[in-house]
Amino acid sequence: MFSLRRSPTAGDSVVAPAERIKIPQEIWVLIAAAFVIAIGFGLVAPVLPQFAQSFDLPPFVARLDLGVTASAIIVSAFAFTRLVFAPAGGKLVERLGERPVYVSGLLIVALSTGACAFAADYWQLLIFRGLGGIGSTMFTVSAMGLIVRLAPPGLRGRVSGSYASAFLLGSIFGPLIGGLLAVFGLRVPFLVYAGALIVAAAVVFIKLRDSALRDKAGNVAPLPGLSVREALGDSAYRAALASGFSNGWSSFGVRMALVPLFVVAVLDEGPEAAGIALTFFALGTALALTFSGRLADRLGRKPMVLTGLAVNGVAMAGLGFTTDLVMFLAVSVVAGIGAGLLNPAQQAVVADVIGNQRSGGKVLAAFQMSADTGAIIGPIIAGLIVDALSFGWAFALTGVVAFAAFLVWLGARETLPEKTGT
Repeated sequence: MFSLRRSPTAGDSVVAPAERIKIPQEIWVLIAAAFVIAIGFGLVAPVLPQFAQSFDLPPFVARLDLGVTASAIIVSAFAFTRLVFAPAGGKLVERLGERPVYVSGLLIVALSTGACAFAADYWQLLIFRGLGGIGSTMFTVSAMGLIVRLAPPGLRGRVSGSYASAFLLGSIFGPLIGGLLAVFGLRVPFLVYAGALIVAAAVVFIKLRDSALRDKAGNVAPLPGLSVREALGDSAYRAALASGFSNGWSSFGVRMALVPLFVVAVLDEGPEAAGIALTFFALGTALALTFSGRLADRLGRKPMVLTGLAVNGVAMAGLGFTTDLVMFLAVSVVAGIGAGLLNPAQQAVVADVIGNQRSGGKVLAAFQMSADTGAIIGPIIAGLIVDALSFGWAFALTGVVAFAAFLVWLGARETLPEKTGT
């Protein structure tokens, strides 16, 4: 096995006290863009499952009475193309640089999302939604690469928390606005989302083109790369892949696919309530993010990951046993808190493994692929379980997946530089 315990000069620069370090301006630009992107993503989240069900289902799907599964496949299509294109996305970042890949990715998602608004049948919606995943993996890997490269080692938890907070703030407002826009038609949120992505692309293009950290071509100077094979030799990276898979299954897969349907089908509420339910999850995550990143920099990454997996897993398992909207919203907040405890710490772990003196495009792409795999498999398996058994069993399985990741993390090393001596 490979070992990634290294001296400060091999991967990270020497860790300075957090009080003396400031977050670079380039990261604040990415945080602002993330907020705009998340608002747009939140617009379509509460209406996408219902929009998918508004089309006539393929005959073989209709004969098998797999309506929930068909809707979940639409949600998973985006993550599936992200997964397939992730290796190529990592290579593009290393060859072309982060900024052009980031902007191009946003524009691709904008075009595909706008096309979704004009989909004429189920298959067109599936194709257009899937194409958006190509652009999504481009700007996601680019943003992660910039954050790893620019974030000081002693502030990685805080930076990851701030970046995640921007997404969550957008996720709080996005579903609420999306639910309200649904009154004007299920296609309207897709058009608004496309516009938001174009705004985000313009912000990044303008604000980062004169960055002092970039060369004349507008790209960060190349650094030696870290291979996925070498990263897999680190127990912390392997554990991050496991928790990334669990988080993708729970937060980006099952939550997006089943929560809106559960609220409407079981709790007998409308699309507006579905948007509110997604917002309450985001509120819980936002609450945790106000302190989880700093704790990951002080107490260590591992304790925060373990706590987050435990809280999120138990709460997600409990969602299927709620009987009214108030109870469902309360448990959603707890599940969101678990996600907020988990995400900054596990992202900081990946950054620790790579270090800010090496390029980790392929390693970041593999981490993204773990989350996307969960986001693909989770909704489909959960949808099949709902169609065959019940929502309760589907949510319970999500808790089991989180528990499995928890067990993997028990054997992983701590990566916080101050605790490892690097």
